[in-house]
Amino acid sequence: DDGSESVEMSMQMLAQLHAQGAECVVATPHFYLHREKRAADYLQRRQARFDTLLKQQPPVELLLGAEVAIEQGISDVPELAQLAVSGTDLILLELPYAPYQSWMEAEIHAITVQHGLTPVIAHIHRYLMWYTEEEFNTVLGWDAIFQINVEAFEGFRQNRIAREVFKRKLPFLFGSDCHHLPERKPNFDLL
Repeated sequence: DDGSESVEMSMQMLAQLHAQGAECVVATPHFYLHREKRAADYLQRRQARFDTLLKQQPPVELLLGAEVAIEQGISDVPELAQLAVSGTDLILLELPYAPYQSWMEAEIHAITVQHGLTPVIAHIHRYLMWYTEEEFNTVLGWDAIFQINVEAFEGFRQNRIAREVFKRKLPFLFGSDCHHLPERKPNFDLL
């Protein structure tokens, strides 16, 4: 996907995250149902790359997950639980960059009920331009954890959504959403 270009770059990013105070990092390469012929092939490629990275002895604990695009039919993927963060029931889900549609909530509900997974909605602050206030309230009412990238605190509009999550005392976690160097580098130092 649009992540690190090499093992060396990955190790540099992990070193930067470690220097910024991270002790554990979750690797979440993108999973797009429409791009994959078989989820099993994706899982095999992902594991091979993860094993290669582990051989380099990263300076932090490294867990494996995926950033799963919410698409119609994603809840029907039998291997979906294997995309959760290793050792947990947490699955990172990325909403489409498109106007809100009710099938999104139906897919997330099916993931929760049919697969027993806890949805973590990736970078919730990025959907402002797509959703009305009412739609945003619907999303924030979901039984989910909301992931906020630290760059949300750099801009007023995205900051507003982050503060709304805090104000409502919704479950949340921070993410760096680092992909590569130098443009989307680790940025926990912003906190």
